[in-house]
Amino acid sequence: MTSREIQDLIDDATFDYTMGDNDAALEKIGRALAVDPQCFAAWHAKAEVHFGLRDFDAAREAAEKALEIRPDDIHIHTSLSRIYMEKGDKATAEKHGAQARMLGWKDELQSGD
Repeated sequence: MTSREIQDLIDDATFDYTMGDNDAALEKIGRALAVDPQCFAAWHAKAEVHFGLRDFDAAREAAEKALEIRPDDIHIHTSLSRIYMEKGDKATAEKHGAQARMLGWKDELQSGD
């Protein structure tokens, strides 16, 4: 499976999730991860689906995998902040929220905006 095919699978999973078919979304994400266990987009999508299902432990595990792959991604820090807030860990939520803001400012400075 090519990287384009993996991304198409993740896009299809995202569509399934938005249409309320969580099982199909997780199945497609699982297939993507079976082919490429280092696929950031798949881990992030898995975290978001589990967050939507209010399975915050599974969401955290998937988000932490994504963070290992791409530690400087603003979106995964935002997701982790939301997850930890729902889990009642305000300190860790704030840490990830601050990291997301810092990365956002860094991007702004680098782009000259």
